[in-house]
Amino acid sequence: MKLIRHGLRGAEKPGLIDASGTLRDLSGVVPDIAGTVLGRDSMRRLAALDPAALPALPTDTRLGACVGAVGNVVCIGLNYADHAAEAGLKAPGQPIVFNKHSGAISGPADEVWLAPGSTKLDWEVELGVVIGEPAFRISEAEALDVVAGYCLVNDVSERAYQIEYEGQWTKGKSYPTHCPIGPWLVTPDELGDPQAVDLWLDVNGQRRQTGSTRTMIFGVARIVSYLSQFMALQPGDVIPTGTPPGVGMGQKPPVFLQVGDVITLGGAGLGQQRQTVVPTPGR
Repeated sequence: MKLIRHGLRGAEKPGLIDASGTLRDLSGVVPDIAGTVLGRDSMRRLAALDPAALPALPTDTRLGACVGAVGNVVCIGLNYADHAAEAGLKAPGQPIVFNKHSGAISGPADEVWLAPGSTKLDWEVELGVVIGEPAFRISEAEALDVVAGYCLVNDVSERAYQIEYEGQWTKGKSYPTHCPIGPWLVTPDELGDPQAVDLWLDVNGQRRQTGSTRTMIFGVARIVSYLSQFMALQPGDVIPTGTPPGVGMGQKPPVFLQVGDVITLGGAGLGQQRQTVVPTPGR
């Protein structure tokens, strides 16, 4: 099952994509793709629906972030050994954890804003994990049972804010529009093995990232279990799980995004995103 959120930004409605690729409206069934709707029982009810009985949507309908009312975006850094190497850093012995502010979330085809004075805007294609059940101090064996589904995430990063300013990474990760999510939330049964997902990203039509979750240092089950030892994960929490090599700061010489650049990215079973970099409106 592929779940979506559609409509104007800030007023998105729930929906799904049927087997033929038709967008269908779910607003008469559930209030949003968020919170308790992501729980096991609710997801089973959605899977049992006849999509043909749901209203069809126009093909040009805007898709928003595929999860609504996200409480936390908890990210994993340097989770691919070859990405750590291109950053000149040692592969971690434990997951590196940081946050993106939920105000950074945007839709898969929304514009990405360049901050005033920013010169080191970067891209990162990632597998996102969406939590469906409360999870606190769970084992790795239990971890995948609390996952509602998976999605594509572009962990857009302002490297100067992240690395050259004092403190933690969060301020380099949290600018508005710097967390495109979607186009859809794919359920675990449809995606299959989360450790066998191919990922890619292009900038202006040039391939920059090619990778696979097979080469993650810490797999999804380890990540979810590990995080639950330190925090009570909640339905709707999104966990971007790290990026493969090929980010802008790892190019020789480094290459960063500028106004007018177009980012396209995708993953097997996860769909595709496309963003254009624009100045921050009104700033």
